[in-house]
Amino acid sequence: MTMDGSFSGGTAASALEAMSRLGESRKVRARRLDQEGPIAGRTFKIVQGRPGKSSDTERWAIPMPTVDPQIVIDSARRLERYGPDFRYSHSLDSKTFLGTAGMLAGVGVLAGLAQIGPARRWLGNRVPPGTGPTAEKRANSWFKVRFFGEGGGESVVTEVSGGDPGYGETSKMISESALCLAFDELPATAGQQTTASAMGAALRNRLDAKGITFRVLPAGTHGEVVKPV
Repeated sequence: MTMDGSFSGGTAASALEAMSRLGESRKVRARRLDQEGPIAGRTFKIVQGRPGKSSDTERWAIPMPTVDPQIVIDSARRLERYGPDFRYSHSLDSKTFLGTAGMLAGVGVLAGLAQIGPARRWLGNRVPPGTGPTAEKRANSWFKVRFFGEGGGESVVTEVSGGDPGYGETSKMISESALCLAFDELPATAGQQTTASAMGAALRNRLDAKGITFRVLPAGTHGEVVKPV
């Protein structure tokens, strides 16, 4: 994942709260999976990445400590098209080793401080809710996420991209998800679902129409990222 954008106070507060509950979240998820039980003939695994040079992007990468891999794996459990043996990991990329080392150190410090109540509150006060980047900064912000997949002897590279990830595009995702659930023809589901299992292509089409693009890249694409004009 590469991006040019800034966090808001609300986003920072949400991230700190999520970091403070990583252990609790893992335990709750483990109990739910234990109750659901295994799915015959299919396996799913989150691959824990390591800091270093990525063979896929040819850039320096660190694992991203977010909930996204769990959501992807839950989608794979619910949808057979993910295949019989599905594995997933993701990372945040940097052009240089020093950039990656700095990100790794920063994430480690934040994750550690988030476990301590007073320290977490102090960090939250550094960027209080209601604060954030200017309208000009948001207008020039962007993000790109690349997916490198292998299966059945073939490889594919896809990319999701859009404008400011923290404000405009997040608003589109939330509002279009609500419209999709209310008006689109969707598969019959119940219980705890993911966007892929509940909405799938219907939501992707809506987001694409709003400027969040999904595309397959040419074979051999690596980590080169061009900032949108």
